[in-house]
Amino acid sequence: MVIVFFCNTYYIMVLVWGLYFLAHSFTSSLPWATCGHEWNTINCTTNFSRVCFNQSPSHPNNSSLNISAGCLEPTGLRSSVMEFWERKVLRLSGGLDEVGDISGHMVLCLLATWIIVYFCIWKGVKSAGKVVYFTAVFPYLVLVVLFVHGVSLPGAINGIIYYLKPNWSKLSEAQVWIDAATQIFFSYAIGLGALTALGSYNRFNNNCYQDAFILALINSGTSFFAGFVVFSVLGFMAAEQDVDISNVAESGPGLAFIAYPKAVSLMPLAPLWAVLFFLMLLVLGLDSQFVGVEGFITGIMDMLPPKSFIGSLRREVVVAICCFTCFTIDLSMVTEGGMYVFQLFDYYSASGITLLWQAFWECVVVAWVYGADRFMDDVACMIGYRPLPYMKWCWSYITPVVCMGVFLFHVVNYKRLVYNAVYVYPWWGEALGWFLALSSMLCIPLTVLYKLLHCKGSLMERWQHLTTPIWGRHHLEFLPPENEARLLAKAEENKSTLLYESVI
Repeated sequence: MVIVFFCNTYYIMVLVWGLYFLAHSFTSSLPWATCGHEWNTINCTTNFSRVCFNQSPSHPNNSSLNISAGCLEPTGLRSSVMEFWERKVLRLSGGLDEVGDISGHMVLCLLATWIIVYFCIWKGVKSAGKVVYFTAVFPYLVLVVLFVHGVSLPGAINGIIYYLKPNWSKLSEAQVWIDAATQIFFSYAIGLGALTALGSYNRFNNNCYQDAFILALINSGTSFFAGFVVFSVLGFMAAEQDVDISNVAESGPGLAFIAYPKAVSLMPLAPLWAVLFFLMLLVLGLDSQFVGVEGFITGIMDMLPPKSFIGSLRREVVVAICCFTCFTIDLSMVTEGGMYVFQLFDYYSASGITLLWQAFWECVVVAWVYGADRFMDDVACMIGYRPLPYMKWCWSYITPVVCMGVFLFHVVNYKRLVYNAVYVYPWWGEALGWFLALSSMLCIPLTVLYKLLHCKGSLMERWQHLTTPIWGRHHLEFLPPENEARLLAKAEENKSTLLYESVI
């Protein structure tokens, strides 16, 4: 709940930036493609080429210059795309301690995105499910159009070859494994609770085992196909600038808001492709955002005492309160120092280290506390057959070992947070980041400790009591006969047959 709340809070900024770029794409000339605007400096340039050196330092021609192989940006010049991003969109200040003013245009974009999210989920999963028919299908149509156009561009084949040709030496770097695990966890929403919350609306006999495979195939298949779209354009961009593809590829927000807009500005009919790209980005982001918010709202509604004042509130009111709370926090990210706040949330609150920690304990609880065999029996009771034994080995050994291994890699290779390879966050900024991370990570051990201390009996009796599963009334009709008889006998002993009324 804590992780998904933080994720919902900061992730929507991607939609805000996408909406802002989309609004500025409906022009005859893209504003980030040229200089001379009020946000540009005298160092602005539209010449994106770089000065490249391929000789080694020992080469006779390089001995006096002491220049190693690589590419350098023109001294003192900044591309028009970078200036639009940092000076117009972000209005970037000098650091986290320089908050600055709030951008009125970004506040309007932020308000618009939260209103859209609210009306997508305010009535529950039925209304959200109808919206998904559009938000899930439309991006595929745009991806196909962008792919067809991308592969027709000069240099596209070089970008695709670069995408498909692996650099095996990178597998020896711990950071590669950390990034891979973080990305797949975030992409699949593992540890965020959204899949669990939405899955709770399924019928008892829904084939969740089959759904898990379908989700994995569609998710990773879409990512793989999107790679062709991105790298075909990056190959064209590298050919236009006469540089290596590795020098034009960006990661994180830089790919969506720097590299791709720069590439689009070099294409014929640039505004058309910009509109399509940012519309696709906005729809994809909205899909992820309102699913995350729906997962959080479901948890909130389940936790509220039904007879309390808050529990009696209509769902629409609870959704409005949650959206307004996130909107208020997001105001700190539309200031001049907002990008530094965004990166703090992104790096600490809902990324690799927290998701890996969460997933590790999920596997431990299911496989070793509840019991992997018991869980297999429960799944078989739901879907009518037992999953492959491989799944039990994953829950018990493979996934926990991988999660903890990458988690330790992450801790051992921890580096101070840096923005754009230049600005190093102050100590108090990092302390704030660790507060965000520990606020979710400590929930697990603190809850275990609290429950053990407030339970009666010996330590073993407390553990036995706290780890005994409790079936809900609506699940009792699906219990195996032997379990049903045992529970009914216990009910007669306790003189509380009301709980098992549905069984009787």
